[in-house]
Amino acid sequence: MVIIVGNQKGGAGKSTLTLLLANYLTRSKDCKVTVLDMDYQQSISQKFEKAKILENAEPYEVLAYSLADFPEMEDTIKSSPKDIVLIDLPGKLDDDGLIRVFKAADIAVCPFSYDEFSFESTVPFALVLKKINPDVQVLFVPNRIKANVKYEIKTEVNEQLNQIGIVTAVIPDRIDFQRANTFQTPLAVHAAIVPVFSHIFQDYIEPHL
Repeated sequence: MVIIVGNQKGGAGKSTLTLLLANYLTRSKDCKVTVLDMDYQQSISQKFEKAKILENAEPYEVLAYSLADFPEMEDTIKSSPKDIVLIDLPGKLDDDGLIRVFKAADIAVCPFSYDEFSFESTVPFALVLKKINPDVQVLFVPNRIKANVKYEIKTEVNEQLNQIGIVTAVIPDRIDFQRANTFQTPLAVHAAIVPVFSHIFQDYIEPHL
């Protein structure tokens, strides 16, 4: 199974969400996961290498690749459909290398926030993805949402995104999100993500494993 995490807007939380989902699937659901870090900053790969230096156990492998490398590994990915490949995508739409990745995806997790700039970046990403791969299940995740902020466009955004895919429950903002790494998720963060990730797992991942 291939799960891509993407949005063309920078700062949406793609890399952190990829890392947290990998931790959840391996630690809580005992899934075999490989993370392909295709983001330009490759922050997941950096955290993975740091964890290895500290001699922490590696619950999953993190591989740093570019979009151009994907065709070479596609057959290997397809040969193990019960394994989960999580791909952290670069924040852009203007690379033809995305086409093969989009076509291979079973699920797309698209983090966003309730502001106009995020919404205007999220919709084109999702529409292009669905045009290339009509069968992909798109899950829009409201990410790092502040509890004391009233988001005036929330209802309108949810209505429009639900026409393309499914808007999940929100992931609330936590100051210790950045403390997450490739071998552990802070307890407060874990509590914040479980309602969203358990729904994604039960409804969209587990039926295909």
